[in-house]
Amino acid sequence: MAAQSYRLFNVVLARKQVLSPSMLCCVFSGEEVRQMKMDAPDQRIKLLLPPPSGKHFEPVDNGLTWWENMGKLAVEDRPIMRTYTIRHVNADAELPEMEVEFVMHGTEGPASAWALNAQPGDAMQIAAPNREYGQDSGGYEWNPHEQVKQGLVVADETALPAAKAILEQLSSWQNPPQLQVFLEVPERGDCVDLSQYAFADIHWLPRDASGASYGEALLSAVREHVRLPDSALAREDLREEAEGQLVWDRADHDDVRFHGWVAAESSAVKHLRRYLIGERGLAQDCISFMAYWSRGPRRKG
Repeated sequence: MAAQSYRLFNVVLARKQVLSPSMLCCVFSGEEVRQMKMDAPDQRIKLLLPPPSGKHFEPVDNGLTWWENMGKLAVEDRPIMRTYTIRHVNADAELPEMEVEFVMHGTEGPASAWALNAQPGDAMQIAAPNREYGQDSGGYEWNPHEQVKQGLVVADETALPAAKAILEQLSSWQNPPQLQVFLEVPERGDCVDLSQYAFADIHWLPRDASGASYGEALLSAVREHVRLPDSALAREDLREEAEGQLVWDRADHDDVRFHGWVAAESSAVKHLRRYLIGERGLAQDCISFMAYWSRGPRRKG
């Protein structure tokens, strides 16, 4: 079978590090990590968590992808999948490692519960970009033109790992864009130091300080502080999503006027999209909107 863009990796937990009251970093290791790659700061991956039966998923070499093989399993034997972001990959180290940052919200979500209870040596299966695949693997939205002058990043805690990786990427550019960043987090203790990124105007929005519900502080702060260049205003008709459909729009890489990236809870993303495009007239092709999760029984993590 030809190399697939994403493949299944078997790794083990090497160690955990508490980053803040709400964020925990899990470092995974294993020889298979040598074949993992990261094409962008917001690179999406799938964590395969133990199914209700507790049965370990073993893909077979039958010409099908891991996804197709998993679909053939009985429902109770299928791993529980959750979407996360690669924080770092160090595939060429003597001991190859990769990192994933988890939002901690007790045991109400299967991924949060796993991360809280996991011990070094515990196994994990991760679907991630395949280094043997010679092309771009996809699975990301942040893709600014190298000459873009101004940008916007809006994120809640589920998108915080990607937002931090975006700042790291831009810091390596000779001429990074002037970036406005709005970060909503659960607690004041989650407002980590990002002052090294001089090109970024960062607004931390802890919910315990404002008493606001999910997304309210983001929308209020963006309304008050966002700066949009006149060149990026188009006054187009807003493409409304269908009822119940999650927003997922991708910006045009070739746009040098402005590059925006918004990732948060679904209703917050819809409100931000209506404000930035519908009220302010921002061109729809220069900003990405991603509903990373939706409030309700199932949440990211």
